[in-house]
Amino acid sequence: MTGKLYLIPTPISDSDLNWVIPVSVRASIQELSCFIVEHPKTARQFLKQIACKTPLQEIQLHTLNTHSKPDDLAVLLQPLLSGQNVGLLSEAGCPAIADPGSDLVRMAHDKKIPVIPWVGPSSIILALMASGLNGQCFCFNGYLPVEKHARAQQIVTLEKRSIQHNQTQIFIETPYRNQGLLEHIVQTCRDDTDLCIAAHLTAVNEMIVTKSIKAWKQKLPDIHKVPAIFLLHNRSRPVT
Repeated sequence: MTGKLYLIPTPISDSDLNWVIPVSVRASIQELSCFIVEHPKTARQFLKQIACKTPLQEIQLHTLNTHSKPDDLAVLLQPLLSGQNVGLLSEAGCPAIADPGSDLVRMAHDKKIPVIPWVGPSSIILALMASGLNGQCFCFNGYLPVEKHARAQQIVTLEKRSIQHNQTQIFIETPYRNQGLLEHIVQTCRDDTDLCIAAHLTAVNEMIVTKSIKAWKQKLPDIHKVPAIFLLHNRSRPVT
């Protein structure tokens, strides 16, 4: 019998674990002694807070990140195939969503390993819930291009897609580029397009604000080096 692969969300801010990880999930994590993680150092910090029953120095941590190769995945699944339960830890938020892990999960399905997601914070879902934008039809686009011309083209494309499909467009950027991206969005988009900025999610200084581009032009927040997520939506009907 194979083990089970548990998908374990981790905090997306420095907030109290009690607010973001359910008691039952924390209790279940405590029972595990083998984890697949993106960065061992931060994984150990999280597991120390969880207070696993296995001593921290005896816990097995196997690395999966953007540098992992396809052949590495089969090795990572070996403990599961031997009957051991394993937790897949996200660096922040939910595993396999804007985070390494989806290829591993897909291979686990191929090998008939049960995959079990546990409840925890997702910046994408939390931001969409609180944005007031279309939650019936949305698309997460990950990171936009860094080069200015390509970025401008992508912003225009996302805005057109939002109009065409009545679809909320969600995207992110590294914190130190957030201010530049915000300024680029405001310069590029139509005045009647709505933009939600969700920053410091689940933290005490959380900010979630939705305004039209016209309204944002009056005053932009300072989000330089601030963890944030952007949601774009235009309710206009496409021209036929």
